[in-house]
Amino acid sequence: MTRKFSRHPASPQPSLSRSSHPANHPAQPNSPDASNTHNVRSRRNFLTTLGIAAMPAGFVGSLGGTLGSLLTGTASFFVTPAHAQTMADIKKKGTINVGMLIDFPPYGTTNAQAQPDGYDADVAKLLAHDLGVKVNIVPVTGPNRIPYLLSGKVDVLVASLAITPERAKQVQFSKPYAAATILLLGKKGTSIKSAADLKGLRVSVARASTQDTAVTKTAPPGTEIRRFDDDAAAMQALLSGQVDAIGCSVTVANVINTRAPDQFEPKFNLLQQAMGIALRPNQPELLASVNDFVTRNTANGELNKLYRKWLQTDLPSLQ
Repeated sequence: MTRKFSRHPASPQPSLSRSSHPANHPAQPNSPDASNTHNVRSRRNFLTTLGIAAMPAGFVGSLGGTLGSLLTGTASFFVTPAHAQTMADIKKKGTINVGMLIDFPPYGTTNAQAQPDGYDADVAKLLAHDLGVKVNIVPVTGPNRIPYLLSGKVDVLVASLAITPERAKQVQFSKPYAAATILLLGKKGTSIKSAADLKGLRVSVARASTQDTAVTKTAPPGTEIRRFDDDAAAMQALLSGQVDAIGCSVTVANVINTRAPDQFEPKFNLLQQAMGIALRPNQPELLASVNDFVTRNTANGELNKLYRKWLQTDLPSLQ
């Protein structure tokens, strides 16, 4: 029986899934140093389900909170403000401390040597080289990344942090250096050029996620939206032929194309969220240097090279 399309998300379920990107989730009140074995295991199992190797245990043990917490912006706890820095301070120190997520591939992950890796890691290294100093990458989590910055534990964040008005009240953002893209992925040969073409088709999404909201908002009446508990289940529905397309992040799309080469292709973008390098407030000179770094390396194609290396697509046009 064909289900009727509803523009309203499904009624709340006992267990709601979260979008796979850290930019799109409410903060959790976990301490940055808290550690929960069950939640760590859940994170690792989720990444394994997506076909992504779990990060080394040494780094896993340092992370706290649930996956939902990890994929968020800030936590609410007391932070002692650190003093503002100038470029002279950074150069005198000889090292720039960069906070980075390490369990959100391909933006942040770890390599075989248990060292931070991914698009954000390469951007951090390029930034340090550009400034003429060494880089020290400090692993952070979603909840503690802004507190780490404000307290001076790191100098900047290259940590998949979406630029939002709320966050801009706490930190200074550089010009966008990356973007998290939510897209519609479908089987090659299927004529889907816009949301209007989804009428009569089945689309899978992770329930209560950003992609759920985006598909629900744009799909026309007659679209059958099938909601699953997480991205892994929504992905499996596409691979098994239960649905015609999926609303997902670029990261999940890459996993699908790895699992089933040359079978699926991006049809159109549903949403794009710009990400910026974050600094403490009132550091105009340092901000100007970081903005100059982003502008020059966008223009000369260096950031695009890194983006293609990790996401197999061109860096989106950023404003």
